[in-house]
Amino acid sequence: MQHVKELSDRDFQSEVLQSQEPVLVDFWAPWCGPCRMIAPVIEELAAENAGSLKVMKLNIDDSPDTAAAYGVSSIPTVMIFKNGDAVERFVGVQPKSRLQQAIDQVRT
Repeated sequence: MQHVKELSDRDFQSEVLQSQEPVLVDFWAPWCGPCRMIAPVIEELAAENAGSLKVMKLNIDDSPDTAAAYGVSSIPTVMIFKNGDAVERFVGVQPKSRLQQAIDQVRT
């Protein structure tokens, strides 16, 4: 995933909460089939929104603290953060158009 950066509990604060631009975070795990289904959509969104949106993936097995802090109990969960706040949350596989619409709204 060339446009999507891996994220961990350790760097969540600096990469997401302190980011000057909106951040889309994909909470996922390698064993999750639906997570693998949505991965190409996440990569496309990252490429198409480069420069105005950071797109990151957080493996909930490797970084359970952040997932727990945001109440992620089902994956994939995609959250969009703006100015340190979670402003959108999607659970399960979502159409690309629905995610892009949410991205467009947080950029305005």
